[in-house]
Parts: sequence; C-alpha cells; structure tokens
Amino acid sequence: MFAAFFHRAVLQAISLLFGCTGEILTEKSGNLNLGIPGIMYVGGISGVIGAFLYENSLPDKNDANWFLAIFIPLICCLIGSLIMGLIYCFLTTTLRANQNVTGLALTTFGVGLGKYFGGVLIKLVNADVPSVTVSTTSNFYKATFPFAEDLGWFGEMFLSYGFLTYIAVIIAIIAAVFLKRTRPGLNLRAVGENPATADAAGISVTKYKYLATCIGSMIAGMGGLFYVMNNASGVWSNNGLDNIGWLAIALVIFTVWKPNFAIVGALLFGALSIAPYYLSLYEIVDINLRTKPFFDMIPYIVTVVVLIFNSLRKKRETQPPEALGLSYFREDR
Repeated sequence: MFAAFFHRAVLQAISLLFGCTGEILTEKSGNLNLGIPGIMYVGGISGVIGAFLYENSLPDKNDANWFLAIFIPLICCLIGSLIMGLIYCFLTTTLRANQNVTGLALTTFGVGLGKYFGGVLIKLVNADVPSVTVSTTSNFYKATFPFAEDLGWFGEMFLSYGFLTYIAVIIAIIAAVFLKRTRPGLNLRAVGENPATADAAGISVTKYKYLATCIGSMIAGMGGLFYVMNNASGVWSNNGLDNIGWLAIALVIFTVWKPNFAIVGALLFGALSIAPYYLSLYEIVDINLRTKPFFDMIPYIVTVVVLIFNSLRKKRETQPPEALGLSYFREDR
C-alpha cells in the first residue's frame, strides 16, 4: 500500500516541482511572476500541439521514432514557455509595468490560450468527449526502467517513472547549487536583494532578470508538459491544469525559496493532494462533496502557517528577496 501511495505522490509532485523551481529562480531575480499557472498551461498545450502534429504526420503511429516523439513536444513546450517569459520580462523589466498585474494578466492570457488551442484540437479530431489524446507520445514519456518491476517495492518507489521525473529532481539540485555555490548565482541573489547595489557593482540587472525569468519560465512550462504526458496519459482536457500553477507558487513560500527543499515540499504537497482518495478508499475518512474542499485547502493552509511562522522568526534566510515585486529604476539610484 505505501509503495503505491508513494508512487502516486511522486507523480503528483513533479509538476509542482517544475513550477516551484522555475518560480524560485524567477523570484531570486526580484521578479514576482504570478503568471506561472498561465505559463504551465502554455507549456502543456504547446507540447500537445507538437505531439499532435507529429503523430498525425505518421502513416502508422506504431512507426513513431522515440527521439522525435520526445524531442518535438519538448522543444515546442520550451519555446512556448520561453515566449511567455519574454512577454513578462518585456513588460516588467523593460517597460517597468506592475509585476502583480502583469503576472495575473499573463495567467489569464495563458489559460485562455491553452483552452482555445485545446478546443481547436478537439474540434479537429471530432472527439465525442472534450479532450484530445496523444497516447503514442505519452507512452514514450512514461517509459520506465525495464528492470523496475523485478525489484519489488524499491523499483515501484524509485525506478518506475518517466525520464522527466528524474530531470525535475536534477534541475532542482542544480538550481540549489547554482544559487548557493556559484558566482552567477550570487550575482542573481544580489539583483533580487538590492538591484541598485548590484548595478553599482557592475552586475547587469536587466540581463539577470531576463535570464532568470526566461529560464524559470521554461522550467515551469515543463511541469505542464509532465502533467499532460505522465499524469493524464497524453489526454488534454481544458481544465486539467487549473490548480497546479497556484500550488507551485504556494510551494515557493513553503520551501522558503530553496530549490533543494522544494523536492521534499513537492512530495508532501503531492501526498496531501492524493491523501483524500486513499483515506476514502480504505474507509478511514468519509470523503464527500462537503468534505473534499477542506482537504483540497490543506496545502494552502500549511503554506499560510509556514508563512506566519517564518514572519515571526524574522530570520533573513527564510524571507523573500527584499526587492521582490519591485521594478528597478536606474535613475533612482
């Protein structure tokens, strides 16, 4: 039972981990990007469009090339997410627009864009249900180690995932090392804490904000692709990603802006999101239409508790970057 629960929790966690890691990098530059839910939508639908076009170009889907089936959707996802990141940077860094308003507008735009193109694909396939399926591509993304089943609970818990699962963990570890142990990481943190001082020290504030936000957006977009290909088995439905982006932003606060903590935090959030199903399955708690919303709120409640606790402690390492959400005007130095 625990191995199956852990496996499901990991699958639920990876989309959150991608989104959280991407947002941490973005916020470390001082950009508060509340457009992460929209970026994940665009990343997911861009990957689905790439997979859809590739699969429909094949006379026989059984002849699909594994490299192209993985590479095309992934590149489409990264390009779509990058464009969203560039839009955000252009508006907030170059034009100095309000970051909160820009982020929320980007979420509305990204979700609308994802649902629009999702609807277009659904009409193209004349589906009886409001969804489109790219199962051939999904099977390549979900492929696991061939020997995982032979290793019992260990294989189920640690080796029975698609490659994006391990990439998400690797990216989070690399991001943690980058921010803590490298000169560019130190420069990025300096930009987020005090851009005027960083600028005076010869650090290009604009360059670091653009790079961190665009790279962070591409990482977050991969969370949308993971959800569609791994969790939804290649089935795109217009409401599938509704809560994941906001949970990823909440996870940033929960993990106090540390990508390595995000690995454990994402797993905890993933476990909390599926706990109602297992509690109901084993008749431990009666989950119904009245009680389910409460269980859905638990990750957010935990985040608020952590935020209050960190605010009371007032330790600098648990606080957000000082210049987070503030536009930088060089003339005001």
